[in-house]
Amino acid sequence: MSNSAEIFFAADHPAASGHFPGNPIIPGAALLDEIVGAIGASASGEIAALEILSVKFLRPVRPGARVTLRWESAASGQIKFQCLLAPDQPAATGTLRLRARSR
Repeated sequence: MSNSAEIFFAADHPAASGHFPGNPIIPGAALLDEIVGAIGASASGEIAALEILSVKFLRPVRPGARVTLRWESAASGQIKFQCLLAPDQPAATGTLRLRARSR
């Protein structure tokens, strides 16, 4: 994968407090929000639309974790991503499609 970003979830991340008490994890929606934000921030121009084609959550991400996001854009406009806890531990994988706002 050709692009990458680091995502850090603070030990006191607010989404983890109720998800689940005594065994906190970062909810999939919060993880996906960070993934989309990082990919969107790297896109040239403003994003008009986002389509989530597929996402698989493979391992729990805990508060205090640092994950590496890697993604690659295809000619079709699809973006395939991997979110890794370690090089051999994917936490999430998926495919998105972004559409830039026309000016």
